[in-house]
Amino acid sequence: MKMCRFIFVLTTFVLVITSCAIKKPFDLVLLPDTQTYSRAIPEIFQAQTAWIAANADSIAFVLHQGDITDWNVPEEWEVAAKAMQVMDGKVPYTFVPGNHDMGSEPGAKHFADSRQTDLFNNYFPYEKYSRMENFGGAFEEGKMDNTWHTFKAGGYDWLILSLEFGPRNSVIEWAGKVVSDHPRHKVIINTHAYLYADDTHMSEKRNHHWRPQSYKLGKETGDNAVNDGEQMWEKLVSRYPNILLVFSGHVLHDGTGFLVSDGLHGNKVYQMLANYQGGVENAVKGGNGFLRRLTINPVEKKITVKTYSPFVDEYKTEPDQQFVIEHVDF
Repeated sequence: MKMCRFIFVLTTFVLVITSCAIKKPFDLVLLPDTQTYSRAIPEIFQAQTAWIAANADSIAFVLHQGDITDWNVPEEWEVAAKAMQVMDGKVPYTFVPGNHDMGSEPGAKHFADSRQTDLFNNYFPYEKYSRMENFGGAFEEGKMDNTWHTFKAGGYDWLILSLEFGPRNSVIEWAGKVVSDHPRHKVIINTHAYLYADDTHMSEKRNHHWRPQSYKLGKETGDNAVNDGEQMWEKLVSRYPNILLVFSGHVLHDGTGFLVSDGLHGNKVYQMLANYQGGVENAVKGGNGFLRRLTINPVEKKITVKTYSPFVDEYKTEPDQQFVIEHVDF
């Protein structure tokens, strides 16, 4: 009898400890628009990923929002690959091609004139990344342009959909099927161009700049027709009750945006833009190494957003850079 009581108490203790561990908060790190670092200041990119690797214990996933390079040339891809590889074996990460990461030929005058992503896939190869533990699948086997990953954190199953710049209709359809096939996962959409600096979806009706349709690849039709933020919301994000978060970069002005929208099922979707690249108001050194660190706390139903640079060891504390999202329905 004493042995049974001991086993019961020990089992209860283990369950309580395990439950506490499962429910503890966790971090996501967002890496938007590293293009200037890849072109001209590689030490900043290295500082970002070295800091992430050093703090890997609390970071569940790292998401790069695209424009990994500036002019889509081998020299920049070498810098980017070297920086990102610092995280290998330390923390899982995902990435997408931005408009600067694709084009018919390397160089400034060709970016986003086509969907060609040969250099992107040469330096971030499917053969390597499809073997990583969290990898779920890709829109096109052999290409990393559109992928999905899963992980467990905070007591929930999570799914990340990383979608190309201006996702094509065929990609949107594929993404919807992935979400439908994982109804119990909390879904994060990671993409390059989605939210605008006025806290709304990128849209023609609001005369927004830098929409995917304004680039040469945006002239395609049918299955290859591109989608801006408003169209992504209507065709994908709003339609599934388990989509919770959307992250994007790309847009200049002040480089930030935040929007909470109600999906068709009454669920709240939290959407944010963060971009620190050269061209953003008051940007220094192509962004000075600033990144987003989100602490997800399902027990307290909140998400804490902080903007930090491991390069200069400083936080941005303006209201659009540091804030808390309360009453999140996980």
